[in-house]
Amino acid sequence: MKKWLIPLIIIGVIAFGLYQWVVGFNNTAVRLNENVSESWGNVETAYQRRNDLIGNLVKTVQGAADYEKETLTSVIEARAKATSVNIDPSNITPEQLAKFNEVQGGLSGALKSLLVTVERYPDLKANQNFLKLQDELASTENQILTARTRYNEAIKPFNNHVKTFPNSILAGFLNFDGKPYFDAEAGADQVPDVEFDFGKKE
Repeated sequence: MKKWLIPLIIIGVIAFGLYQWVVGFNNTAVRLNENVSESWGNVETAYQRRNDLIGNLVKTVQGAADYEKETLTSVIEARAKATSVNIDPSNITPEQLAKFNEVQGGLSGALKSLLVTVERYPDLKANQNFLKLQDELASTENQILTARTRYNEAIKPFNNHVKTFPNSILAGFLNFDGKPYFDAEAGADQVPDVEFDFGKKE
């Protein structure tokens, strides 16, 4: 073998190794990012189901009780704010996630107020639609918690992949930034109280 071929072979092997590393990193990052996007979609679906149930709950309460306008309005407004925040999971930032948490937490608080005040209306005890919505709402809160947990589980391998050295070098070059975890605001992880004592006298 001619000596001048040896450096070319070494350069070719190094170039091929680098190419394989870049392709492997990119393909894995894309796959993990898709998992994150899918998990975020499940989070949004769970929240959307809650928003739909709240709409039905509000209508049911309106039809069955001489309801306080202020409490009802706060729920409607909080629901509108919650549905107005949209996040692109491929480009999610800590600030966007914090805003999402804030509006969803506001809706949870308004919903809790609605459900507590409903105790003043024992006639709702006989309303099968309300009782069904109550059960579905509790189930949906559990689905939200599960979806948020799975989102965080999808974030971990992606962040590990793009933040560890030497992958972090390629991550910056290929625009793969780490993603924020879903940290619920204080109290937002509590399931709204949907257990009622309709026999309570005030």
